[in-house]
Amino acid sequence: MNILPLTYLGNIQWFSKLCCAECVIDLHEHYVKQSYRSRCDILSANGPVSLSVQTIKGSNTDKETVRETRLDYSKRWQHQHWQSLVSAYKNSPYFDYYEEQLAPFYERRFTFLADLNLGLLETLLQILGCSVTPRFSEEYLTPGPDDHDFRSCLSPKPRLWRPDPEFTPVPYYQVFTEKMAFIPNLSVLDLLLCEGPEALSILRRCYRPRSSAPKPDSQTEK
Repeated sequence: MNILPLTYLGNIQWFSKLCCAECVIDLHEHYVKQSYRSRCDILSANGPVSLSVQTIKGSNTDKETVRETRLDYSKRWQHQHWQSLVSAYKNSPYFDYYEEQLAPFYERRFTFLADLNLGLLETLLQILGCSVTPRFSEEYLTPGPDDHDFRSCLSPKPRLWRPDPEFTPVPYYQVFTEKMAFIPNLSVLDLLLCEGPEALSILRRCYRPRSSAPKPDSQTEK
């Protein structure tokens, strides 16, 4: 079984596992700043751009779980994220088709990060046409001998990244294909807005199960 973190507009690697393999999403792990729990990567006219959700810095942050992490609206991050998405994808083939389903997440104020991420996840799975019903932990998960723990190594931090033999990026059309080389493993939103109904098929092609694949190192992000 794969143990995954809850992500904000998760990347293609994350979604390929969720849609193609046995997974459980850990809602009770400690929240990690500057991770895909509150960050995603999209493609702008100038190259990849990271969008980060603002969260409240609690007095006991080191022990705060993902489920307990609150959102901070002192800065207009929702407006900035939506403007970035519109700027990057307004000319994509499928932005007009999915805009009405995505826009409300940048107008409504969620109290908890997990509720924002869960709402987006449900919507993205519906748009993808993926029938998987995600499983969520009821407590912190301790990996078993047959589990693959991606909570730390599925990370934007190069020092934590580990090879993943079960994931192979599959090139697809991107908005700025004529301007720059293909950029792999962005937010699944990039794939969805560019390929529409073909997105799920491409996700499945990215997943390459190997019974003997080595497990990623499970180490703590800091």
